[in-house]
Amino acid sequence: MPTLKTPLVRKGLPALMLMAASLLAAPVAAANTDDEILRPAQSLEGNFLSAYVAGSARDTEAASIFFREAIQEDPRNQELLERAFVAFLANGSMADAIRAAERLSAQDASNNLAQFALSVRSMKNQKYADARARLSKSIRGRQADLTATLLTAWTYAGSKDGKQALATVDKLKNERAFDQFREYHAALIADVTGNPNEAEKRFKAAYEGERNTLQVVDAYGRFLAKRGRKEDALKIYKAFDEVAPRHPIVRAAMEALEQGKPLAPHVTNAQEGAAELLYGLGVVGNSQGDELTAIIYLRLGLDLKGDHALALITLGDVYERLKQYDKANAIFDRVPKDSPIRTSADISIGHNYELLGRGDDAISHLDALMKARPDDVEVIMALGNVQRSRKKFADAAETYDKAIKLIGQPERGHWILYFYRGTSYERAKQWDKAEPDLKKALELVPEGLPAARAQVMNYLAYSWVDQNINIDEAFKMLTKAVELAPRDGMIIDSLGWAYYRMGRYEDAVRELEKAVELKPGDPTINDHLGDAYWRVGRKLEAKFQWDHAKNSDPEHEELVKILKKIDNGLGEDPKPAAAENAPPPQPEAPKQNGG
Repeated sequence: MPTLKTPLVRKGLPALMLMAASLLAAPVAAANTDDEILRPAQSLEGNFLSAYVAGSARDTEAASIFFREAIQEDPRNQELLERAFVAFLANGSMADAIRAAERLSAQDASNNLAQFALSVRSMKNQKYADARARLSKSIRGRQADLTATLLTAWTYAGSKDGKQALATVDKLKNERAFDQFREYHAALIADVTGNPNEAEKRFKAAYEGERNTLQVVDAYGRFLAKRGRKEDALKIYKAFDEVAPRHPIVRAAMEALEQGKPLAPHVTNAQEGAAELLYGLGVVGNSQGDELTAIIYLRLGLDLKGDHALALITLGDVYERLKQYDKANAIFDRVPKDSPIRTSADISIGHNYELLGRGDDAISHLDALMKARPDDVEVIMALGNVQRSRKKFADAAETYDKAIKLIGQPERGHWILYFYRGTSYERAKQWDKAEPDLKKALELVPEGLPAARAQVMNYLAYSWVDQNINIDEAFKMLTKAVELAPRDGMIIDSLGWAYYRMGRYEDAVRELEKAVELKPGDPTINDHLGDAYWRVGRKLEAKFQWDHAKNSDPEHEELVKILKKIDNGLGEDPKPAAAENAPPPQPEAPKQNGG
């Protein structure tokens, strides 16, 4: 399924969040698990340490509970109050966070994060002058200017001063890294303040700068539709659909336009505009792996607009990455029922049940979803995904088959269905059915999704190599896959295994060593490297790799083979498969990190 978290920009996180990151950072374990009941400790020290541990593990709920108790016992401790404030903010406990921010601001007017949070609260309450005053006290600097400047611009928009709002946005003109943010928010501000000509100019600039950003496409399309330019709006949506097929928001907009239904503007007031800004910054934090920053921005944005569907999806995604699946599900369940991405949220809930070890709940949840939406391909595919994760490959293939029968003539975006059905058939040892599906997936997957193309090529070519068939075509396909995904250890492993099958063991060692550095804990890669070491005479290293593979949780069938190799080694060299167009042997690359 296409991703729902399309980033607006890829760099430029404001510096004011660095303090937040430092307040909860510590290399310690999680404070609690989902099935434990959180109870405050009986001492200040106990509550502080529990909060510290929970905060480092990004368990925002536990941190909030323990810090709340701690500051009641030591209300004058400013460091404790700062840590509690960040925990409250990250947990979405906004009333507690604002009370803490007010106390911190009173003690130290230069407390940047407190002033920032209070400025957002002032915007929510339409106290725009107060918000501007607080923003002026935040950290100054290249990155912080993005947030403070654009939020300040939105305060002017809230005060109906469109001219000053745009002038404020344009203070960022010398920062090329901020071009898209600047033009996008200038367009939204111009639209909200009744300046359609300026809005169109700015939307066009933002769109030309990055045509594949969901927020820009959707906002621009809605703006054009509002002005009666249905065909122009459809053209923009269709161009995005070519690159990221079947995105529910884009498909819903296209369907509404084709049926002559109106599309509401993306942003209608200053509060929604500020929420959109904070959502965009949260996406950046999420894409860069900075979970705490992402959570704080998203929580502040949701305080302004609680039903911002994409912000909720992104926040749920952050909690999924932190493996806090119950929290993710609680967030996903807040996505409005009438949102085009509600189905995606429901699918994520079912998937998270599976990850929580609640497989029966996952199946029943998705079964109920299928009954409510019997013709929804995404829901059927989600059930297949759960079956596949539970290694019920024949059942999964049957489920994907139902989805494929529903789609009729396949489109580009349906490549994933053929890929999943093909992989399920292959795992169910039905290669005669798997191979046509994998070839169909490769035919459909868009050129604009190089990582996806690489995965399909890898699976098909590796399957050939593993069966010792079509080695020449497999080799060429794997070489191309590595070009598309040069940091993917699994794909590099496949290329190394192709070399192995061809009897080119030195080349196999070179590639497999690269693969094991990229993915050191994978049992298949370690097993392959052990085989290659054995063939080049490095028998002690071979047994070390097989032993590592044995301890890396391989499937039972593979474990039996690995144990046999540890005891007996390998037999005679197999007759190598030939690849007519394979390049000549290359000198072995220098080993890295002790190789």
